[in-house]
Amino acid sequence: MSWGTELWDQFDNLEKHTQWGIEFVEKYTKFVKERSEIEINYAKQIRNLSKKYQPKKNSREEEESKYTFCRAFVTTLNELNDYAGQHEVIAENLTSQIITELMRYLQELKSERKSHFHDGRKAQQHIESSWKQLESSKRKFERDCKEADRAQQYFEKMDADINVTKADVEKARQQAQVRHQMASDSKGDYSSYLQKFNQEQNEHYYTIIPNIFQKLQDMEERRIERIGVCMKTFADVDRQVLPIVGKCLDGMTKGAESIDPKTDSQQVVESYKSGFEPPGDVEFEDYGQAMKRTASETSLSNTREAKEKPTGKSKGKLWPFIKNKNKLMSLLTSPHQPPPGSGPEDFSHLPPEQRRKKLQGKIDEINKDIQKEMDQRDALTKMKDVYIKNPQMGDPASVDPRLTEIVQVGELTSVRVMIFSFLIVLFSLRSLAGHNEGTIALAEGELLYVIEEDKGDGWTRVRRNEDEEGYVPTSYVEVFLETNAKGAMTYI
Repeated sequence: MSWGTELWDQFDNLEKHTQWGIEFVEKYTKFVKERSEIEINYAKQIRNLSKKYQPKKNSREEEESKYTFCRAFVTTLNELNDYAGQHEVIAENLTSQIITELMRYLQELKSERKSHFHDGRKAQQHIESSWKQLESSKRKFERDCKEADRAQQYFEKMDADINVTKADVEKARQQAQVRHQMASDSKGDYSSYLQKFNQEQNEHYYTIIPNIFQKLQDMEERRIERIGVCMKTFADVDRQVLPIVGKCLDGMTKGAESIDPKTDSQQVVESYKSGFEPPGDVEFEDYGQAMKRTASETSLSNTREAKEKPTGKSKGKLWPFIKNKNKLMSLLTSPHQPPPGSGPEDFSHLPPEQRRKKLQGKIDEINKDIQKEMDQRDALTKMKDVYIKNPQMGDPASVDPRLTEIVQVGELTSVRVMIFSFLIVLFSLRSLAGHNEGTIALAEGELLYVIEEDKGDGWTRVRRNEDEEGYVPTSYVEVFLETNAKGAMTYI
């Protein structure tokens, strides 16, 4: 259906309807803008949430990262951060693909509507002006006809009166003729204006107004179509990010599925295992004799009085739930563990098992530094060779100070490796009296330094302190580090 034919007389209603259409576009634009702001704020809050719970750069968080459930949580936070980014993409696309376009289209729509209704009003004013001219000519024709009738009646009255002079009768006749001529002229004008008005009215209602209303109809249909496209885009903007959002969710799921309770339980062992044996029985102290302490209190100390215990249990270390700490604190504290808070570089404050891991980690770290220095040395050596072959590229002597510095740093670093390698320890698996010449006594769970590895004869040379060295059966101990480079003896 065409507005031009069906709504030819609804100019005012069409004006109201098209204005409402523009207001709807403005309302929808505002709606999308508010949705975009919500997406931006939501993305910001999600990013802040992810950042808030991200692990901090400290030792505690480093320890937590060893557990699968902690790593899964970090994965969730990282994926959540990417998820927030997709909501920012939604906001950006809503702005660029809908809001900006609708703002521009609104200006065009208002301008086009204004132009069409301006033409419509102009056409209405013209037909109204023609109608007024027609009405004016009609009224003039009516007046002239009445005047002509009155003049004719007056002439006939004068002509019938015998008392009126001939001159007066002639004057009345001439006046009647003039009035009749004026009426005839007015009739011609009226007829002309009527014909003109009918033509213009026909053109107005069958050509001009239909064309204007058709343009308004086309404009309105384009507006509706544009709104439909924007609503589809509104959904597509969300749909476009769904694959990436799905990947974020898949990443969270994969992280959750990577959680392994058994692995985390084993990690607790790796993190807190001391390497000591459980405490043995507390022996009876006979106060009837001279007061003395039995060997049970020092069975784990680094002394030569360690005796072979057939039970396989070291004595003197009590369970930590004993409450009488004032009397028994010395029995509860390992001789290798200084008070909490101290942290020497050789990690002597840690239990044997943890100390071994820390020392090995330190060695690996130093070895990486050595490798880095060696790579720099190789690069500088190649540069020096290039300078020697091509003096125009640089002075070979300019490289020597840096090479010397790297060599010195490498030597110092190698010494550190040797020092830490020397600190690598072994644990005695059972006690040994050490009566034979060249051997050293062992206490079960004791910490010793490796001096010389087993050469195949079943004996390992160890050191307890600076002045006490000796051999122990390799089968009695557990060795942890293997032989390291540069002659440093380390075991695993």
